[in-house]
Amino acid sequence: MSDRKIIRVKDVMKRNFDMVDGLTTISETLSKMKHVDTKCVIVNKRHDDDAYGMVLLSDIAKQVLAKDKAPDRVNVYEIMSKPVITVEQDMDIRYCARLFEKFGLSRAPAVSGGEIVGIVSLTDMVLRGLCRDIE
Repeated sequence: MSDRKIIRVKDVMKRNFDMVDGLTTISETLSKMKHVDTKCVIVNKRHDDDAYGMVLLSDIAKQVLAKDKAPDRVNVYEIMSKPVITVEQDMDIRYCARLFEKFGLSRAPAVSGGEIVGIVSLTDMVLRGLCRDIE
């Protein structure tokens, strides 16, 4: 049996994130972003039976900038990923990293009780988790 300490998603995730409505334009979204370090925005549910969405800054670069679309004429819902794969905040980061690898993810919302409580990325897991585990 290993004495390895379990590092959980909640130990490494970013707790500050931006959430917008799907009808928000890309221009409005970018001007409202306070937490650029998460490199994404969460798209809020429209009702209890809806799912969360997510837009990465790379999505904006690929689907708006590269296609020369006007950011004030594109709504978030047009380019978001929905539903998004979420991870429980109590998940071991080793399993989270395996999930990311399996589905080609770089980041995902962390949830508790069905509500988003943070954003976790591969970078967070390596720099805040793995490096801390080595010390």
